[in-house]
Amino acid sequence: MRGWPVTLTEGSVGLRPLRHRDAATWRELRVRNADWLRPWEPTNPETPLFRSGLGPYLSMVHTMRREARQGLALPWVVTYDDRFAGQLTIGAIVWGSARSAQIGYWIDRQVAGRGVIPTAVALAVDHCFFTVGLHRLEANIRPENTASRRVVEKLGFREEGIRRRHLHIDGAWRDHICYALTVEDVPGGLRARWLAERRQAFPRRT
Repeated sequence: MRGWPVTLTEGSVGLRPLRHRDAATWRELRVRNADWLRPWEPTNPETPLFRSGLGPYLSMVHTMRREARQGLALPWVVTYDDRFAGQLTIGAIVWGSARSAQIGYWIDRQVAGRGVIPTAVALAVDHCFFTVGLHRLEANIRPENTASRRVVEKLGFREEGIRRRHLHIDGAWRDHICYALTVEDVPGGLRARWLAERRQAFPRRT
Protein backbone atom coordinates (compact mmCIF):
# COMPACT_ATOMS: atom_id res chain seq x y z
CA MET A 1 0.00 0.00 0.00
CA ARG A 2 1.29 3.45 -0.88
CA GLY A 3 2.52 5.31 2.20
CA TRP A 4 3.05 2.27 4.42
CA PRO A 5 4.94 1.56 6.62
CA VAL A 6 5.48 5.09 7.86
CA THR A 7 6.24 7.02 11.05
CA LEU A 8 4.56 10.40 11.59
CA THR A 9 5.33 12.99 14.26
CA GLU A 10 4.09 16.31 15.54
CA GLY A 11 5.91 17.66 18.56
CA SER A 12 5.81 15.07 21.35
CA VAL A 13 3.13 12.97 19.60
CA GLY A 14 3.99 10.24 17.14
CA LEU A 15 2.55 7.38 15.13
CA ARG A 16 4.67 4.37 14.24
CA PRO A 17 3.98 0.77 13.13
CA LEU A 18 3.40 -1.95 15.73
CA ARG A 19 6.46 -3.98 16.74
CA HIS A 20 6.71 -7.46 18.20
CA ARG A 21 8.93 -6.11 20.97
CA ASP A 22 6.09 -3.81 22.13
CA ALA A 23 4.28 -6.84 23.56
CA ALA A 24 5.19 -6.43 27.25
CA THR A 25 4.51 -2.68 27.23
CA TRP A 26 1.21 -3.18 25.42
CA ARG A 27 0.08 -5.78 27.95
CA GLU A 28 1.01 -3.56 30.91
CA LEU A 29 -0.98 -0.64 29.50
CA ARG A 30 -4.00 -2.78 28.68
CA VAL A 31 -4.10 -4.33 32.14
CA ARG A 32 -3.66 -0.98 33.88
CA ASN A 33 -6.36 0.66 31.73
CA ALA A 34 -8.76 -2.30 31.66
CA ASP A 35 -11.60 -0.73 33.66
CA TRP A 36 -11.32 2.53 31.76
CA LEU A 37 -11.35 0.90 28.30
CA ARG A 38 -13.73 -2.02 28.81
CA PRO A 39 -17.02 -0.09 28.22
CA TRP A 40 -15.81 0.93 24.74
CA GLU A 41 -13.96 -2.18 23.54
CA PRO A 42 -15.62 -4.47 20.96
CA THR A 43 -16.43 -7.91 22.34
CA ASN A 44 -14.75 -10.24 19.90
CA PRO A 45 -13.13 -13.64 20.51
CA GLU A 46 -10.25 -12.58 18.25
CA THR A 47 -9.52 -9.45 20.27
CA PRO A 48 -6.72 -9.96 22.83
CA LEU A 49 -7.99 -10.08 26.40
CA PHE A 50 -6.91 -7.42 28.88
CA ARG A 51 -5.24 -9.96 31.17
CA SER A 52 -3.86 -12.27 28.53
CA GLY A 53 -0.27 -13.29 27.97
CA LEU A 54 1.86 -12.05 25.13
CA GLY A 55 0.64 -14.60 22.56
CA PRO A 56 -2.57 -12.76 21.59
CA TYR A 57 -0.63 -9.53 21.08
CA LEU A 58 1.83 -11.23 18.74
CA SER A 59 -1.11 -12.77 16.86
CA MET A 60 -2.72 -9.33 16.57
CA VAL A 61 0.51 -7.84 15.19
CA HIS A 62 0.78 -10.64 12.64
CA THR A 63 -2.83 -10.12 11.53
CA MET A 64 -2.53 -6.34 11.31
CA ARG A 65 0.74 -6.52 9.37
CA ARG A 66 -0.89 -8.88 6.89
CA GLU A 67 -3.86 -6.53 6.50
CA ALA A 68 -1.48 -3.61 6.00
CA ARG A 69 0.36 -5.49 3.24
CA GLN A 70 -3.02 -6.18 1.62
CA GLY A 71 -4.02 -2.51 1.79
CA LEU A 72 -6.81 -3.15 4.31
CA ALA A 73 -5.45 -1.40 7.43
CA LEU A 74 -2.87 1.00 8.82
CA PRO A 75 -2.08 -0.11 12.40
CA TRP A 76 -0.12 2.41 14.44
CA VAL A 77 1.23 2.74 17.95
CA VAL A 78 0.54 6.17 19.43
CA THR A 79 3.63 7.52 21.17
CA TYR A 80 3.98 10.40 23.59
CA ASP A 81 7.50 11.60 24.37
CA ASP A 82 8.68 8.48 22.49
CA ARG A 83 6.78 6.15 24.86
CA PHE A 84 4.01 3.72 23.90
CA ALA A 85 0.79 5.52 24.88
CA GLY A 86 -1.98 3.83 22.88
CA GLN A 87 -3.05 2.63 19.48
CA LEU A 88 -4.67 4.13 16.40
CA THR A 89 -5.86 1.94 13.56
CA ILE A 90 -7.29 2.84 10.19
CA GLY A 91 -9.23 -0.29 9.34
CA ALA A 92 -11.95 -1.72 7.12
CA ILE A 93 -10.37 0.04 4.14
CA VAL A 94 -12.50 -0.20 1.01
CA TRP A 95 -10.99 0.72 -2.35
CA GLY A 96 -12.70 1.01 -5.73
CA SER A 97 -15.30 3.74 -5.96
CA ALA A 98 -15.56 4.11 -2.15
CA ARG A 99 -11.97 4.70 -0.93
CA SER A 100 -13.23 4.78 2.63
CA ALA A 101 -12.09 3.47 6.02
CA GLN A 102 -12.87 3.50 9.71
CA ILE A 103 -10.71 4.95 12.44
CA GLY A 104 -10.37 3.60 15.97
CA TYR A 105 -8.11 4.52 18.86
CA TRP A 106 -7.38 4.14 22.57
CA ILE A 107 -5.05 6.02 24.87
CA ASP A 108 -3.38 5.42 28.23
CA ARG A 109 -5.47 7.19 30.83
CA GLN A 110 -2.33 8.71 32.36
CA VAL A 111 -1.79 10.91 29.28
CA ALA A 112 -5.43 11.53 28.35
CA GLY A 113 -6.50 15.16 28.11
CA ARG A 114 -3.19 16.42 26.73
CA GLY A 115 -4.23 16.58 23.09
CA VAL A 116 -2.38 13.38 22.22
CA ILE A 117 -5.20 11.56 20.44
CA PRO A 118 -6.57 14.58 18.53
CA THR A 119 -3.06 15.27 17.25
CA ALA A 120 -2.55 11.60 16.34
CA VAL A 121 -5.90 11.47 14.54
CA ALA A 122 -5.05 14.64 12.59
CA LEU A 123 -1.73 13.12 11.50
CA ALA A 124 -3.44 9.90 10.43
CA VAL A 125 -6.23 11.67 8.55
CA ASP A 126 -3.81 13.78 6.51
CA HIS A 127 -1.69 10.75 5.68
CA CYS A 128 -4.76 8.76 4.59
CA PHE A 129 -6.15 11.55 2.44
CA PHE A 130 -3.04 13.04 0.88
CA THR A 131 -0.63 10.10 0.68
CA VAL A 132 -2.59 6.85 0.78
CA GLY A 133 -5.40 8.24 -1.38
CA LEU A 134 -8.52 7.60 0.71
CA HIS A 135 -11.54 9.84 0.31
CA ARG A 136 -13.66 9.29 3.44
CA LEU A 137 -12.92 8.35 7.06
CA GLU A 138 -15.51 7.36 9.65
CA ALA A 139 -15.35 7.14 13.44
CA ASN A 140 -18.21 5.22 15.07
CA ILE A 141 -18.49 6.02 18.77
CA ARG A 142 -20.89 5.02 21.52
CA PRO A 143 -23.12 7.97 22.55
CA GLU A 144 -21.99 7.53 26.15
CA ASN A 145 -18.30 7.87 25.26
CA THR A 146 -18.10 11.62 25.71
CA ALA A 147 -14.30 11.74 25.78
CA SER A 148 -13.95 10.02 22.41
CA ARG A 149 -16.75 12.10 20.92
CA ARG A 150 -14.96 15.28 22.01
CA VAL A 151 -11.90 14.18 20.04
CA VAL A 152 -13.67 13.98 16.69
CA GLU A 153 -15.91 16.97 17.37
CA LYS A 154 -12.87 19.16 18.12
CA LEU A 155 -11.38 18.00 14.82
CA GLY A 156 -14.48 18.92 12.84
CA PHE A 157 -15.86 15.47 11.99
CA ARG A 158 -19.51 15.64 10.93
CA GLU A 159 -22.12 13.81 12.98
CA GLU A 160 -24.09 11.71 10.51
CA GLY A 161 -26.58 9.87 12.72
CA ILE A 162 -27.02 6.75 14.81
CA ARG A 163 -26.04 3.27 13.73
CA ARG A 164 -28.39 1.04 15.69
CA ARG A 165 -26.80 -1.94 17.45
CA HIS A 166 -23.66 -1.39 15.40
CA LEU A 167 -21.10 -3.35 17.47
CA HIS A 168 -21.12 -5.90 20.26
CA ILE A 169 -19.43 -4.16 23.19
CA ASP A 170 -19.26 -4.97 26.88
CA GLY A 171 -21.79 -7.81 26.58
CA ALA A 172 -24.47 -6.28 24.33
CA TRP A 173 -25.14 -4.83 20.89
CA ARG A 174 -24.58 -1.09 21.22
CA ASP A 175 -25.72 1.93 19.24
CA HIS A 176 -22.99 4.15 17.80
CA ILE A 177 -22.89 7.69 16.46
CA CYS A 178 -21.29 7.89 13.04
CA TYR A 179 -18.86 10.77 12.53
CA ALA A 180 -17.15 11.33 9.18
CA LEU A 181 -14.73 13.48 7.19
CA THR A 182 -14.00 13.56 3.49
CA VAL A 183 -10.95 15.01 1.84
CA GLU A 184 -13.01 17.99 0.63
CA ASP A 185 -13.62 18.96 4.29
CA VAL A 186 -9.91 19.60 4.94
CA PRO A 187 -8.38 21.05 1.77
CA GLY A 188 -5.49 22.54 3.73
CA GLY A 189 -5.00 19.47 5.90
CA LEU A 190 -6.49 18.56 9.27
CA ARG A 191 -3.17 18.78 11.11
CA ALA A 192 -2.66 22.43 10.16
CA ARG A 193 -6.24 23.32 11.10
CA TRP A 194 -6.03 21.53 14.44
CA LEU A 195 -2.71 23.12 15.38
CA ALA A 196 -4.00 26.58 14.44
CA GLU A 197 -7.08 26.08 16.62
CA ARG A 198 -4.93 24.89 19.52
CA ARG A 199 -2.66 27.91 19.24
CA GLN A 200 -5.70 30.19 19.23
CA ALA A 201 -7.22 28.46 22.26
CA PHE A 202 -3.92 28.24 24.16
CA PRO A 203 -1.72 31.16 23.04
CA ARG A 204 1.86 31.12 24.25
CA ARG A 205 2.67 33.58 26.97
CA THR A 206 5.68 35.81 26.56
